Amino acid sequence: MIRRELENRRLESKEAPHCIASLSYVYNHHERHLAERITELQHHVHDLVVSSMNVHLDHDNCLETVFLRGHTEDVRAFAEKLTAERGVRHGALNLIPVEAETTPQHVHSRPHT
Repeated sequence: MIRRELENRRLESKEAPHCIASLSYVYNHHERHLAERITELQHHVHDLVVSSMNVHLDHDNCLETVFLRGHTEDVRAFAEKLTAERGVRHGALNLIPVEAETTPQHVHSRPHT
């Protein structure tokens, strides 16, 4: 509990410039062009979006979780913009501060056949 409180204070005081995060939101999939608008927003910040998962809750509602990594201010701004879209009913952002932004550097090599 103490660690969580310290991390929350770091986030609030902007002492945590980098984070990983999950943004979960419920939206009405019948809302006109909402799915396309959400996809377009995610494409505009492709450097932040790591992955997303969509679950159909019922006839009208979907739950989507987007996993993010990057500058804390950029992640917050994206979350605010997305959850403000018409048709998005509920949204929650969970930020976890990290020491430095890390981008996996992996090279895949395979022999040419």
